[in-house]
Amino acid sequence: MFQTAPASRDAVSAALNGSPGCHTPVGPLAVHSCARFAGVTLRDYTLNAATLADCVVRYYERFGPDAVWVSADTWVTAEAMGARVAFPGADLPLGGAGDPLVRSPGDIDRLPPPDPGARGRQPLMLEALGRVRAAIGNDAFIVACFDQYPFSLACALMGIQPVMTKVIEDPGFVEALMERGLEHGIAYARALADAGADMLSGGDSPAGLIGPALYAQCALPFEQRLIAGVQASCAIPVSLHICGNAMPILDGMAASGASVLELDHLTDLGMACDVAGPEIALWGNLDPIGVLAQGSPDAVRQAAWNALETVRSRGHRRFVLSSGCTLAPDTPPENLDALRQAAREFDQENNAP
Repeated sequence: MFQTAPASRDAVSAALNGSPGCHTPVGPLAVHSCARFAGVTLRDYTLNAATLADCVVRYYERFGPDAVWVSADTWVTAEAMGARVAFPGADLPLGGAGDPLVRSPGDIDRLPPPDPGARGRQPLMLEALGRVRAAIGNDAFIVACFDQYPFSLACALMGIQPVMTKVIEDPGFVEALMERGLEHGIAYARALADAGADMLSGGDSPAGLIGPALYAQCALPFEQRLIAGVQASCAIPVSLHICGNAMPILDGMAASGASVLELDHLTDLGMACDVAGPEIALWGNLDPIGVLAQGSPDAVRQAAWNALETVRSRGHRRFVLSSGCTLAPDTPPENLDALRQAAREFDQENNAP
């Protein structure tokens, strides 16, 4: 078992601020893998705040990451807005079920106002976050997921294919739906900040599928407004996660106002350093499947070393070493050990950070 480092929270904060820290921080996106490590089904992990928190704490105590994640799935906010969700199986993630919630302007009008303390599983997630904070104190950096940015929420509420069509044929409809998602996203993110999060993370992966022009026209303005709305009252970093190769839209992501860009393994890390510039932190971006789940510990060490050397060669100071996306539930423990150890070895070899 790794000994957890009291300086872990400070190390992540220093990295995000571009300040010298005690070591290079490591913060894999461990969500469902925490449940698997604890021997808990995803159903129990997802529906019980105490169980979710216990899984995260047990993962933290075993692997000693500098950052932990409090998240359940990508349907928390959509469910709070009225979307039907269901488990395909006891050990499969919760997902959308039945017909889309929104198909007409009247459906948008019927969406409820945000109330993170009462709607869907948002109260459960707030409780889980509070439990994690109480258990680990200020030793580790806690990332809380406010779920989805407005474009992704629109896709969850309406269906991704209808949104892709409407964004061309009736963009006003999509914008009206995103306005409601914006309200819910800001309210939930602020509640998570109040509950003890050190950073707020949100995803907008469907926005990466519409191309640079539509991204800039449709999704980006709502990302900017959500981030500005949260940061107006919360003095903690807000991140933006878009899966896949984000290079075609990376300049837009950098203009979102996000303090942190979470990069998937298909995004070129060196080019991302150049595009993002020195004031935006990067979080990533090892392949969660091909390397971390299916590779050997030596392959993990090499990939981690390559990422750290790439960032160092670009002179980029704001970086957290991580998986590029959520860890697979069956990620071998020895590979997570190798990831953390590689960062420490890199620091020793290069007298870093």
